[in-house]
Amino acid sequence: MKKSISNIIVYVLKMLMYVSLLLTFVIIFGMDNEAILNPSRTMATTILTFIIVGLLMVAIYGKYDIGRRKSKPIIYSIVLAALLTDVVTYLQLMIMNTITPDVKAFRLTHIWELLLVMVIQTILIILFVYLGHAIYFRLNPPEKCCIITTKESDLEKLSRGVKRYKKQYDIRRVVDYRRTDIEDIIKDMDTVILYNVPVSERTEIINYCYERLINIYINPEITDIVENLAEHYLLDDVSMLNFNVEGLTLEQRFFKRVFDIIVSLFAIIISSPFWIISAIAIKLGDGGPVFFKQKRATRGGRVFNVYKFRTMKVNVDNRSATADDDRITKVGKILRKMRLDELPQFLNIFKGDMSFVGPRPEMLENVYSYTADLPEFKYRLRVKAGLTGYAQIAGKYNTSPKDKLILDMMYIEKYSFWSDIKLCFQTLIVLLKSDSTEGFQNSDDVFVVEETPEKVARK
Repeated sequence: MKKSISNIIVYVLKMLMYVSLLLTFVIIFGMDNEAILNPSRTMATTILTFIIVGLLMVAIYGKYDIGRRKSKPIIYSIVLAALLTDVVTYLQLMIMNTITPDVKAFRLTHIWELLLVMVIQTILIILFVYLGHAIYFRLNPPEKCCIITTKESDLEKLSRGVKRYKKQYDIRRVVDYRRTDIEDIIKDMDTVILYNVPVSERTEIINYCYERLINIYINPEITDIVENLAEHYLLDDVSMLNFNVEGLTLEQRFFKRVFDIIVSLFAIIISSPFWIISAIAIKLGDGGPVFFKQKRATRGGRVFNVYKFRTMKVNVDNRSATADDDRITKVGKILRKMRLDELPQFLNIFKGDMSFVGPRPEMLENVYSYTADLPEFKYRLRVKAGLTGYAQIAGKYNTSPKDKLILDMMYIEKYSFWSDIKLCFQTLIVLLKSDSTEGFQNSDDVFVVEETPEKVARK
């Protein structure tokens, strides 16, 4: 009952927030443009533009999903969606003003009104998000949760995320999947999280949870991606799941390449001042070379030289960077934080070595190492490496190779030109996220797996 009430309240708050964002734009710009406030073509066009572009931006960045995500990611998503909606609607309004009798040419006016709208909307979004979460968690206590896993080392990957969602999940038990009393442990739980549990045992636990309406979370394998994306197909009256392994079609590759050429050329021109500033800063820093190149792997395992601005000292070990890496120069730390070191990769995209969107181009040493431990890692080489991508946006610096692979495979198998457009826009969110390596500071950050010998079977 409380769940239904909280869902209704959240829906009402969502509608009020979106309406308040629209009214903020209309009222402030209506102070100097009465046509927006009175029934007219300008009013109708402005409101429709705001609504249509707003819905599009929300589809790209994410919605008001209170209770599912933390406050800051929701705020980042909706603020970016609102700001881009404001800009597009503002440009439309300026065009509408151009065709009035007293205006002879297109002009960008009322800039201060636009900035005021953005500030007020940001404040409203913050208030609505925190209010929504306050009401939701007041009515919905944390779910009683049990983590079922294989070994204690796996929990280090889980604890980073679970510990950040204390209002959603109350971790009551952490147990080894081989315990014979597993059903007695989970029967009173609201949620069960399965991590690296073998498929046969996982299936039994899922069936048990499904029968008792217990929420289930599992970390997907490659087979899960195939099943998830398969289509229902009937052979006479026999239900089958059909998954055609095709890769990108010729048409998809053509439009993707055209998009890469246009975007990379435009990006090189627009970002050229940052190239100059970065090059000068690197030279003044230690006098070493401006550019850095390194062999990376792309589609089909083809090796190419990726270009970057040099952020490390000259003649140091060639390995992946870590937190507080003493090889990184002072200028390099700034370039990395602002992602300016990756600007030269636009040249790789223009040349065709990379795509704008795709799996991250890994160092050859990492490719060999990851593939040795995880043979499926080679599947991500079915498309060109990318400057940005689903794994780069949704993942983190210390995301495990397997989790990166899953994210990349979801992108590859669900590929569409629209998904590339969405990921390009979503890249802006990465600039708002911390990219530092996360580690465990004390024993409180790590759970302990319950696996008493007398209760563990088949160990």
